Amino acid sequence: MADFNAAIIDEFRSNEGRVGAPFEGAPMVLLHHKGARSGTQRTAPLMSRVDGGRRFVFASKAGAPDNPDWFHNLVANPETSVEVAGDDGIEVRDFTAVVLEGGERDSVWEAQKSDWPQFAEYEASTDRTIPVIELTER
Repeated sequence: MADFNAAIIDEFRSNEGRVGAPFEGAPMVLLHHKGARSGTQRTAPLMSRVDGGRRFVFASKAGAPDNPDWFHNLVANPETSVEVAGDDGIEVRDFTAVVLEGGERDSVWEAQKSDWPQFAEYEASTDRTIPVIELTER
């Protein structure tokens, strides 16, 4: 997985935030997160959603039974930065991560599944509730 993520990160940075298959056309970001225990800085390529000026990411881990490490790191260290595709290439922006709950989470999640059906497949593959995280720009 590390090699796969490294290739996506390189492609994102080399192509002004665009990547090819399997994420071609998807709104991608590079999430920077600090290890909850180690303090090590890491980067995770993620599909994001922008809706009404709000940005979201999803801890789907492709339907795995557990949450991704980056999610645990964001809960422990919610102040983060994200590389996004901007009008003038890649921009680094500072965000605070907030895990959504209840109806707010469900509304965003349903919209994501509708627009990107693979997220419905991820949900069907696991018993856990896939976390939805709002990234609020600081």
